[in-house]
Amino acid sequence: MLFVIAFSANAQHEEAHVEETKLSTQDTEKLERKEYIKHHLLDSYSFNLFSYEKDNGETAHVGFPLPIILIDGGLQVFSSSKFHHGETVAENNGNFYKLDHNKIYKTDAAGTIEYDEHHHATNEKPLDFSFTKGAFMILLTCILMFWLFTSLAKSYVKNGGISKGFGRLFEPIVLYIRDDIAIPNIGEKKYKKYMPYLLTIFFFIWFLNMFGLTPFGVNVTGNIAVTVALALLTFLITNFTGTKDYWKHIFDPLGDTLPWFGKIPLYIILIPIELLGIVIKPFSLLIRLYANMQAGHIVLGSLIGLMFFFKSWLGSPMSFGLAFAISLIEVLVALLQAYIFTMLSALYFGFASEEHEHHEESPAH
Repeated sequence: MLFVIAFSANAQHEEAHVEETKLSTQDTEKLERKEYIKHHLLDSYSFNLFSYEKDNGETAHVGFPLPIILIDGGLQVFSSSKFHHGETVAENNGNFYKLDHNKIYKTDAAGTIEYDEHHHATNEKPLDFSFTKGAFMILLTCILMFWLFTSLAKSYVKNGGISKGFGRLFEPIVLYIRDDIAIPNIGEKKYKKYMPYLLTIFFFIWFLNMFGLTPFGVNVTGNIAVTVALALLTFLITNFTGTKDYWKHIFDPLGDTLPWFGKIPLYIILIPIELLGIVIKPFSLLIRLYANMQAGHIVLGSLIGLMFFFKSWLGSPMSFGLAFAISLIEVLVALLQAYIFTMLSALYFGFASEEHEHHEESPAH
């Protein structure tokens, strides 16, 4: 009887241990998926297509490195492969560097990183001019756009205003931006000076969004620094090209509708609101682009991760099908976000360049 009781208790203990092991394994897998999605969203010093575990338990990464360019007692140039994806210390000209939270810190041969009470690294940071994958894709996009528009312009000149070749595919988009975005929002008189920026910003955002859907894992427009820079350009162009009427509307929105002593109490409220609107407009641009692209990558990464969570013939194909459908939607979102950013920029330029006709009263006869 005692033997049966002891055996039963031991079996229950082993069953509980197995359940605990399963739970810990599931928690570990969930944590790994979360970390992989976070890693995909962050910028990095190398392109990592995928990774796998070797028979000896070592993780192998498939991709290619980028150049590291630092200013630290002189120019320090070496390959990011020396970091081995942040696992080792990189040595160059007697200096040692280590990656911590995707930032390069100066360290010793042992790779010591010291932290403050908020767990922020306190090691010295060299001046970093390295090529990250985001910077690399921005440069690649700029080269692609330069080649595209140069070949399109040469085709126009060579063929008497008729485009030929690969650039002809993008001619309808250029005409659409001119006829349906620039002219209606800015006007016939002034749209031409804004066209170079509108064309550049549309194709720049669109191409980067499309590159973000490739296996290279590039999330450039999901980087808040990039969207801030783009919105800042729109902000500067809007306000530096603003006409007298534009600024008068901000600082004198009521015009001559009321005498000056009646407008002062209202202007205490209206003028700060108008000035706040100058900042809110570009802020809405950067948040809209950043949030939509970031959310799209998170959703796709989560759906792909579900395939490894279900591990069944039913759940995994359903997750794959849903991820594929969302990917098709993301192709439309990539184009839509470029269109919205360009459209709103043109709208702001139209507000800034608007001029009102001031009719002078004819003298009485």
